[in-house]
Amino acid sequence: MMKRAIMFFLFIGAVGAVSAQELGTLARFDGGVGVIPVSSGAGPANADGTLPNVKLNVVRGISPAGAPWRISELTAVVNADGRIRVRGRGLLLAGGNAIGQNGNQSVFATLICEAVAPFVEHNTTFSVPLQPNGDFRIDDTLTSVPSDCASPVLLIRTSGNGTWCAAGILKVEDE
Repeated sequence: MMKRAIMFFLFIGAVGAVSAQELGTLARFDGGVGVIPVSSGAGPANADGTLPNVKLNVVRGISPAGAPWRISELTAVVNADGRIRVRGRGLLLAGGNAIGQNGNQSVFATLICEAVAPFVEHNTTFSVPLQPNGDFRIDDTLTSVPSDCASPVLLIRTSGNGTWCAAGILKVEDE
């Protein structure tokens, strides 16, 4: 009987610890989308096929990569203490002469919590090289930690010029 009581309280303690960890989560992302650099173009095409009025796919002040990218899988957890863990698979170029390759890129993550400007970038402290198949892992801490994140966007950015090549899909918890 005493062993059952002890096991019960250990179980309740473990459940309480999990709940406390969940309360410490700032944002979760499950799934990802690759960048399409141009969001629109208008007017008649120039003789060389380019469009005169191109609108770049800028997300919260961050410019897109110059070529389209695709990502097959992305998961990320951002904790309230600034710890971030990102797992990406298949982040590869989706156009141009290097299609299907990783572009010899290294990437870092940026969390932005504001829906309107001014935007504050919360970046990981280092970048990681993409594997030949586009896989990567980031286990790091953000350079600054927001106290609240009402409208989270997670961007995966190239370390060379800081453009974004993929974005996380916010995981909305079931109520």
